[in-house]
Order: sequence, then C-alpha cells, then structure tokens
Amino acid sequence: MATPAHKNRQQQQATIRIVIMAAILVCVNILASYFHAGLDLTHEKRFTLTEPTKKLLRSMPEVAVVDVYLKGKFPAGLQRLQEAIRERLRSFKEIAGNKIVFRFTDPFEGKTEKEKKLIAHNLEMKGINVMELKTEDNDEYSMKTFFPYALVQYNGREMPIYLLDAPPGRGSIEQITYAEAMLEYKFANAINQLGRPVRPSVAYITGHGQPLGVKTFDMLSTLPGIYNLDSLDLTQTIDISSAYDAIIINQPSQTFSGPDKLKIDQYIMRGGHVLWVVNALNATTDSFANSPQFIAMEHPTELDEMLFKYGVRVNFDLVEDMQCNPLPRVLNNGKPQLNDWVYFPRLNPTEEHPIVKNMDLVMAGFTNSIDTIKSDGIKKTILLHTSKYSRSARSPVRVSLSMMSYPLRHEMFTKPYLPVAVLLEGTFHSVYKGRLAPQYLRLLDSLKQPFKSVCAAPNSMIVVSVGEAFSNGYSTKDGVLPMGYYQFTGEYFANKNFLLNCLEYLTDQSGVLEARSKDVKLRLLDKGRLKAETTTWQVVNVAIPIASVLVFASFYLFFRKRRYEVKKDQQKTLSPDA
Repeated sequence: MATPAHKNRQQQQATIRIVIMAAILVCVNILASYFHAGLDLTHEKRFTLTEPTKKLLRSMPEVAVVDVYLKGKFPAGLQRLQEAIRERLRSFKEIAGNKIVFRFTDPFEGKTEKEKKLIAHNLEMKGINVMELKTEDNDEYSMKTFFPYALVQYNGREMPIYLLDAPPGRGSIEQITYAEAMLEYKFANAINQLGRPVRPSVAYITGHGQPLGVKTFDMLSTLPGIYNLDSLDLTQTIDISSAYDAIIINQPSQTFSGPDKLKIDQYIMRGGHVLWVVNALNATTDSFANSPQFIAMEHPTELDEMLFKYGVRVNFDLVEDMQCNPLPRVLNNGKPQLNDWVYFPRLNPTEEHPIVKNMDLVMAGFTNSIDTIKSDGIKKTILLHTSKYSRSARSPVRVSLSMMSYPLRHEMFTKPYLPVAVLLEGTFHSVYKGRLAPQYLRLLDSLKQPFKSVCAAPNSMIVVSVGEAFSNGYSTKDGVLPMGYYQFTGEYFANKNFLLNCLEYLTDQSGVLEARSKDVKLRLLDKGRLKAETTTWQVVNVAIPIASVLVFASFYLFFRKRRYEVKKDQQKTLSPDA
C-alpha cells in the first residue's frame, strides 16, 4: 500500500510534468509565429513560390502595403478566392518578413450612403471599381456591392490589382481557379513594377508604312501606362538609341533601305530587343472594298534576309484554319449570315512558356506561317500555332468571299500546328558581318559606335506573323473597340495579354513572368467511378477508421489490464501480510 509521502511525490511529479508540457506548448507557439515550414504535396506546386518571386521578396528595400478589398461573406467561390489570397500573401510574408504588410478591409463597412459615394469615387480614380453581386438569402435575392480588387503601395507609388481577371467564356468555377493561379504573378508583378526606379522605354518604329491612328489606338494608349513609349521614325534618325529597352516593328508595308536595316541590326547587336510583327503578303479586309476578291501579293519590305540570319523565315503564304472566326456575308434575301472564314484563324498558345501559359486563344487576320532556321546558339520557342486542321496557300493567293459558300472538309486541312509566333533567344550575329559597305562603316565611326558583328551577351526577340495581331477594331456606333474584341461575335481574345506578356519578357530581367506558368488544375470527380464505387469508399473513409480506433483501444485496454494485474500480484507477493 502506497504511503502518504509516496502519493505526495507522485502528485508533485504530475504537476511538474503538466507545467513542463505547458511551457513547451507556449515555446512552440512562439517559435511558430516567427518560423514557418510546410511541405507542398500538390502536383502543380500551387503553394510554392517561384524562385524569381522569392528573389524579388528577399531584395525588397522598403515595406509594401497590400490592401485587399475583398472582405465579407460571399458565395463559396469568392470565399475560396478570399482564402487563397490570404494564403498567398502569408507565403509572401514568410519570405519578405516585415517588408510585407497586408490587411483585408471593406471600404463601405460602417459608412453612410453619402460617405460610400465619396469612397467609391476616390477608389474609381485609382482604378478600383465597385461591382455588384447577386446573393440569395431565404429564397430572397438581393444585390451586394463588393470590390474584387487589391491595392499595392510600394516605393511611394501604388497599383490596383483586379483579382477576378480571367479569360471570358469560362464557367464560374474555372474563373475562380484561374484567378487563384494568377495570384502570385499579379502581386509579384505589382511589387516589381512599383520597385523599378525607372520604367522601361519602348519605341514604336514608323517610316515604313506601319499603321498609326485608329487601328493602333488601344495599343498606343495602353503601353504608356506601363512603359515610357516613344514613336521613332527610322528614316529620320541616324541611330536607334540603346536607351530603348525594346522596339516594336509593327506590320511594315514599305521597303527598308540598307541604312535603316543597319540601324536595327546594330541596335540588336548592342543588346536591344525587338518585337517583330511582319506580314509577308499584302492582305487585309480593306482589300474587299471594291471587289469580293483580290490577289494577295508580296510585301516589298526586304526584311527576309535579316530574319533568316536571326533564325526564322516568314513564308509567303496565307494560313487557312478550320478553327477560325466567322465573317458576315449578305445572302440573296438581303440578310447577313455568319460563315467560317478560314483566313481568320483562332490561334492556340503553346503551354510550355510563361509568355503564353494560361493564356486564351489569340484572334488573327490574314496570317503567314513561320519556319525556324538552323542557327548556332539560337534557341527557338513556338509561342502561337494553328490548330490540328490547318493548311497554307502559297503566294500569289486568290482570296474570294465566295469561298464561304463551300463546306469545309477536315481531310483537306493536312498541315497541323503551323507556327505563327516564335521567340528567339541566344547570341545573334550581324547580317552585315564580313560585308559592311565602306560608307556604312564611316557612318558608324562618325557616331563613335564601332561596328558590332555579334551580340556581347545573349539577347532575345519575338517574331510574329499574325495579321493585325495588335490592332483594334472600330465601329461607327461604339467607336474604338478593345484590342482582341471581335465585333461580329462579341467575343474577347487574348491579343492584348499576348502583347503585354511579350514586351514584359523582353524588357524585364527579373523573371517574375515565370509565375504565370503556375497552373491550378480543376480536378473533377469521375462520375462513373463515383457511382460504381460509392459503397467501397464509404467503407474506406468511415468504417475502417472507426474499426481501427476500436481495435487500438481494445489492445490498449487489454495490455493495460494485464500490466496492472502483474503489478498487483507482485505487490501481494512482497507484502509481509501475504
């Protein structure tokens, strides 16, 4: 029988153990608030930040404040997005520490109607618009205002982020999933842009028939919000300044002289980047102004040799694709009807590169195919291509609206996946290497810029043969239409995203664009297996865990009982009264 002293000692030991356990738990929680660790077991690594994002966060010199206005009770999809935003910003904070501060706020919370109007106006001036959401409560529908935006303040500037930005035409679940996948890129890109001491400079090259005016209104009004944009008449300048991070050569239709091509060549050799949008044939919808048919002839730009030297050839053909946009045609009864127009392909982005990863289809006008040429030290990446059912017609091509009267047959389209946009990366060699005319050499000497026959460092350029890739439409009713909007079907395409992604890749060396490659996949249940295996998985998830706990408890009680019985027998044996 235990003595009172023995009982007191046991009680003291139990109390000490409880105090020690409590102290350990407190210390663990304190350490957990400063140090975090996790294991990302998802296939697409959705919870793991990319290395460029981590590098950006580690090198932040100042504090970035993120105000997320998506706060409150929402339907399940928005609630899920809200939690995903919180988790993503927490992961940013784990890397950047106190350099990231975020808070969720509802601008309208506790405000009067008059105050709400003033707040909405102030936020609208910052690019943040109030939106309405239809909610259901006890079979009654109501409209709730909310702000699916975040505002990033960093380096003395601020930038709004639209959190629900997703390609049109997708279901609500797919849109939320896409928005989740883009969160890292949107927040990292905002911090990266705001942290730049100087915005990148881009020049829009003119002087060779490049379009200006209403068709380029959207492009030339969008880019100044991100870049320092200039227009540069190549025929009126003696040099392309290296201060330009990139230049855009958009759909030239006139011949480039030797000196003009030398200016572009030497700009590339000095490390400049070029976004080429080159059409080899003269084919536009304006060609139908006087006749229902025309012959597509070659453009006399004389850029073929340059592009060939850099690693690509824009072919003198027109792409025809069964995956295409329709064109209205007036029938005999005077009513218009939409018919598939194979010369207006809907182009597919490849899935491997961050420029086009998670991007929707790109709308195209008359388009040429591109061949890649073997060039030592040049890596070629296909960014856009046609569908499985496509073909090309060599120049000269007769284009007639009467083609819409004939049915399309898949067996006639035998050239699948024709490239129409290519990224070139590597060490480029000058077109004029070993054959520079003396007058050109004297011109370079007068500018105190020695001729460069090869790039000093690896460089990059993008060649696009998509007709009117970055042009916008116009209607007398609605005026200037957004880039990528097709007025005959009311659909939006990813042309503007493609333009911005191309320029970002060419001008930004941080690599943040890599975060666009992250893909959060929506994995739906197999309804056939679900129906056939319902009972099996119910047993696995319900019955087996309960049975396991009961078996463990039975063994635990059995061995505990045996242990105390043995101990009791030993005490009886040692007892003097036994």
